[in-house]
Amino acid sequence: MNIVVNGRNVDVTSALKSYAEEKISRFDKYLPKITEAVVTLSIQKFRHKAEVLIKANGTQILAESETDELYSAIDEVSEKVERQIKKLKGKLQTHRKGDGRSKVEGAVSPVEEPVETGRIVKKTVQAKPMSPEEAAIQMQTTNQEFMAFMNFESGDMNVIYRRADGDLGLIEPVK
Repeated sequence: MNIVVNGRNVDVTSALKSYAEEKISRFDKYLPKITEAVVTLSIQKFRHKAEVLIKANGTQILAESETDELYSAIDEVSEKVERQIKKLKGKLQTHRKGDGRSKVEGAVSPVEEPVETGRIVKKTVQAKPMSPEEAAIQMQTTNQEFMAFMNFESGDMNVIYRRADGDLGLIEPVK
């Protein structure tokens, strides 16, 4: 696993870096295929903030915490990430019982290239086959408002989105 520790308005000391790496490296036991973990530490006046982005086999987990000290912010954000990973792993295991396929492999990995043409901003995504339930899990894990994915049952491109009432909506093309 590649762990990158960045600092905004703060010098990242070797002790701070090793502490963050130690806290993040323990997630390997929950998700063995973590490719990259990015830890961003920042200080603004009296706010010390730690953000963690973990990329594991197409799945992204994002968490942030803000406290009065950087070490406690790292502790808090690692607990949040651990809860998210356990929740994701539990949901994937319950969905896996009927299918036998690995659901983490079917995640959408966005390619961040916004191209502006007038008022339309394009965002290209690499859509991998997954069920609508898997897409909902992936969307909730990354706290996105919508997600485009390839429905592996029908082979069509679908979009799942968060509605104003809190439920999730699914857009499917008409054949």
